[in-house]
Amino acid sequence: MPIDQQTRRRSTTTGVTVHDPEKACPGYVLYTPMYSPGHVDLIDLQGKVVHRWEMPHPPGLYGYLLPNGNLFYLGKTHDQTWDRFPSWKRFKGGVMIEADWNGNILWEHRDPDHHHDARRTESGGAIYMTVEKVPGDLAAKVKGGLPIEGEMWSDTLVEIDASGNRIWEWRSHEHLDTETDVLTYCDLRDEWAHGNTIVPLSGDRVMVSFRNISTVGIIDKNTGQWTWKLDYNTLAQQHDPSMLDNGNVLIYDNGTHRKSHSMPHSRVIEVSTSTSEIVWSYTDTPLYNFFSPYISGARRLPNGNTLITEGMFGRIFQVTPEKEVVWEYINPHFFEAPDVGITNQVFRCTHYLPEQVPNLS
Repeated sequence: MPIDQQTRRRSTTTGVTVHDPEKACPGYVLYTPMYSPGHVDLIDLQGKVVHRWEMPHPPGLYGYLLPNGNLFYLGKTHDQTWDRFPSWKRFKGGVMIEADWNGNILWEHRDPDHHHDARRTESGGAIYMTVEKVPGDLAAKVKGGLPIEGEMWSDTLVEIDASGNRIWEWRSHEHLDTETDVLTYCDLRDEWAHGNTIVPLSGDRVMVSFRNISTVGIIDKNTGQWTWKLDYNTLAQQHDPSMLDNGNVLIYDNGTHRKSHSMPHSRVIEVSTSTSEIVWSYTDTPLYNFFSPYISGARRLPNGNTLITEGMFGRIFQVTPEKEVVWEYINPHFFEAPDVGITNQVFRCTHYLPEQVPNLS
């Protein structure tokens, strides 16, 4: 038989590789292989698929469970924007769907400019990311990045009501600073900010992550102004910030081009929003053992553990506050990805306690 030439698939053990039932937070993990036809798996801690949704679109880029037990899924549509700029097709979305346990579509909203992330809102609508062209005279002033033919794009945040009507917008190019919000030196200049996460917060606020300028911030929706901002002095092309119950922010800090360290490595950090200091972090030893240059995420669990998605390698694992790995799962599903090859990548995943999945009780 010929040798499988795809290194990760050939050399990686898949499925559950670590499970300490005394220390792991019990429950289920929901994840979506990034380049699947559209299947979303809910697994238990033994790695068994306890439920699968077969969605009508490939992931654009993931899904999560709503409090009512339904799936909120972001799909990728192959539409007129497909070749907008070189990397667009990798992370574009285009459709947001709420589906019941059996996959029946209960609500749908389409926007060809949607990408990366969206969150269902309490009003029955959604808040999500789109892109718009940056005015040419402003784009010329943006610092950093590699030259590229064509126009520069940047993120616009959009909120819609249950009927799909736009009720709020925020254009990043109107609030970013050309002197301080500088593109990473080796990112293409087709995108100024490259948003990858949007999180609605209490108090009419929203938290965002902009990868290409290594920035996480909180925006007052009423004024449009930043109320808190963490930049490249701390972060390096991060993903998936989430607000913790203690008011701190948990972030997957990818570390692709880190300002303060020569060794590329990822870390998960908990940052105080009052001091902007790191109060907890997770890294591996040696540092390069834990590294995902793109995608990935981290979420704090009810028992204090942290669920981490090392996305580029399909690795999902729990660590305790003392940084002990007590559960680990490697996505066993490999798919062909444009410009990438065969991969088991996972954008991000979420954990649910048994009582949060009533259909399994």
